[in-house]
Amino acid sequence: MRISISVQEQPFDTGAEIAALTSGDRGVGAVASFVGLVRDANDGSNIAAMTLEHYPGMTEKALQDICATACQRWKLLAVRVIHRVGRLVPTDAIVLVAVASAHRGDAFAACEFIMDYLKTSAPFWKKEETTSGSRWVDARESDDQAAERWKISDKR
Repeated sequence: MRISISVQEQPFDTGAEIAALTSGDRGVGAVASFVGLVRDANDGSNIAAMTLEHYPGMTEKALQDICATACQRWKLLAVRVIHRVGRLVPTDAIVLVAVASAHRGDAFAACEFIMDYLKTSAPFWKKEETTSGSRWVDARESDDQAAERWKISDKR
């Protein structure tokens, strides 16, 4: 089982990351991935940019723990998570979650689980630049509800 985590300012190449995730592993039968992008609007405001801050060391450990939990729950071969920090503008990619498994069910479930927990448990702070000024972004109730469903689902 390979877990690879990056917290970085630089853009990433989704295709290259997925190719690296599966390279040389003939047991991979499925890859599920998610790429999150900066939107141009949120809660009725136009977004010019978003700045993501984090606490180095703490953030990487939290991401590693989330991925390790996914590996305990599903039969995974590899996991790749990249989360960007710094100033990003609409259409910039913020996050990549890619999961390789022998079967699609495990890959889909683990990818969704990791993303749900990134939204609720990873120590990132987001500040949006809007036409009416800057504001910190609070966690959404819908994100908390999405993560909550994993706590009551059957474990493998």
